[in-house]
Amino acid sequence: MQGNRRAGRLRGWLLDGGTERAARRSGPGGRPPEDRHHPWWKVMCLTGVDYFSTLGYQPGIAALAAGALSPVATLVLVLVTLLGALPVYRRVAVESPHGEGSIAMLVRLLSYWPGKLLVLVLLGFAATDFIITITLSAADATAHLDENPFWPSGLKGHEVAITLLLVALLGAVFLKGFGEAIGIAVVLVAVYLALNAVVIADALWRVVTHPSAVGDWTTALSTGHGDPLLVVGLSLLVFPKLALGLSGFETGVAVMPHIRGDREDSEDRPLGRIRGARRLLTTAAATMSVFLITSSVTTTVLIPPEAFRPGGPANGRALAYLAHQHLGGVFGTVYDLSTIGILWFAGASAMAGLLNLVPRYLPRYGMAPTWARAVRPLVLVFTSVAFLITVIFSASVDAQGGAYATGVLVLITSAATAVTLAARRRRQRGRMYAFGAIALIFVYTTLANVVERPDGVKIAACFIGGMILVSVLSRLVRAYEVRVDHVELDPTAARMIDERATRRIRLIAHEPDRRDPAEYRAKLAQTMADNDFPDDSDVIFVEVHVTDPSDFETELPVRGSVAHDSYPVLSLTGSSVPTALAALLLEIRDRSRRRPHIYFEWSEGGPGRNLLRYLAFGQGAIASVTREILRRQEPDPRRRPHVHAG
Repeated sequence: MQGNRRAGRLRGWLLDGGTERAARRSGPGGRPPEDRHHPWWKVMCLTGVDYFSTLGYQPGIAALAAGALSPVATLVLVLVTLLGALPVYRRVAVESPHGEGSIAMLVRLLSYWPGKLLVLVLLGFAATDFIITITLSAADATAHLDENPFWPSGLKGHEVAITLLLVALLGAVFLKGFGEAIGIAVVLVAVYLALNAVVIADALWRVVTHPSAVGDWTTALSTGHGDPLLVVGLSLLVFPKLALGLSGFETGVAVMPHIRGDREDSEDRPLGRIRGARRLLTTAAATMSVFLITSSVTTTVLIPPEAFRPGGPANGRALAYLAHQHLGGVFGTVYDLSTIGILWFAGASAMAGLLNLVPRYLPRYGMAPTWARAVRPLVLVFTSVAFLITVIFSASVDAQGGAYATGVLVLITSAATAVTLAARRRRQRGRMYAFGAIALIFVYTTLANVVERPDGVKIAACFIGGMILVSVLSRLVRAYEVRVDHVELDPTAARMIDERATRRIRLIAHEPDRRDPAEYRAKLAQTMADNDFPDDSDVIFVEVHVTDPSDFETELPVRGSVAHDSYPVLSLTGSSVPTALAALLLEIRDRSRRRPHIYFEWSEGGPGRNLLRYLAFGQGAIASVTREILRRQEPDPRRRPHVHAG
């Protein structure tokens, strides 16, 4: 007995915080309660642990890829950020303010199964980006630990174990809650940016006071690349290798629901939240741009080129190298600790993005178990996947870099494409051409990255394939759920049911064709003859209009009318005929406190074929599937609505 109570408490703790529970605790106007919201600058720190942490390795990557061209190539990256990615995602924030990101914008363009498949593919790339962010950042934090001179030599060579520990600690933070994650992020970002400002200010002072170092750099630049057009062209060619510096934008819009808006905000018009998200994106991009340019100039001018090579002391840690060289071992160690901290927690923004994206799509589409609406089970799942990825890649930063860049670039490309298509739909030609040019830049960058590092697409394909497989299995397992969030009766429909509540409620499932009097008269006569009931005084026809059969959970509007002044009709709009009818029957039972009767004709064709029609198109095997849904939803036969088929 005590074990059962303990198991119940554990289950309650795991499922606490799901989207349904949060919805029940909503404030006025459907808004989530205020304790789930935070100022935009705090949420910026949560996304910034990923975005700003790239300072730990971006200057080294730029120097290794571009050499003396590194500052120019970094300037190209900054221009693409400020003139490309930032305008795109500021638009995404307006178009999808509930955390769905650019995926929602593209899904609106496609319905039925192509739309769901697009969701799975894009979520596969998002999972690649976000999960690899967790594992790669933790592995990079471990690498920084190994490079620190004070790190015990006995712990070196255990990169996998240390990385797994860091991933587990990140998961533990999110098991505790979002508030704790944001609090840690604020401290880490503030300390890390302050220390970087000190390191870069000292380096800039040394650049200004040692003009010979600047002269050596300009000489190397002019000797190797004398033509300014050649410099620009080579910088553009190198740009795809620097694309990791664009990470963080998709998570910036994915965590929008955590931004505190105005009191006047509603879920339909959260203008304050949108304004906060745009401030978040702009401030983060501007701050990062300043740090990227200044760090690139100082590291290129002050660090010998050979130090950037693999195995060199500045490889992957250029600013840490300057901190140790110029500010001493103690300050350098403090800087290392802050870098390790923010790299470890860089996965927090990715975890937050996953926890906002997955419950908004997969369970609603029937492509994940219902427990996937809750935060803590998802945290455990994502942490387990991160464990697996870490072991497979032996906690190697280089081995995961291609997959990370692929995920980042595909999501940014999809966002640029989405805002281009949205502008085209609104006939905003200027914006369409501008966003289209940005989309082409990111298409080029993505293709160049894929050609150079095809392993990223392979890893993403594994995520996509696994997600599709799990989704199909989940959809099959959940095929007999009611799948209706809410039944909404209009006044006429409610009156029809209430008038019959004291008698017997008989519904005739009718597939409308001509909808003329002869059709209703023939259907009524046939049903009465097949089922041998004496009169038609309590009969109501029920007609279901299937909208998008690929949807899983929908609301069920029920409209009442009287056809040809003689035949009462309830018209339903849903994604599936059997689920709509089952939901209506249960609603009538609960409203009238009587068990309604519904009358069907058996479907023609084999049962297997009809079941496939139901799964794919929401029709087929209607009588048997409706009865099975009711049986599973209401185990007590004495309370279950009657189902007749003739």
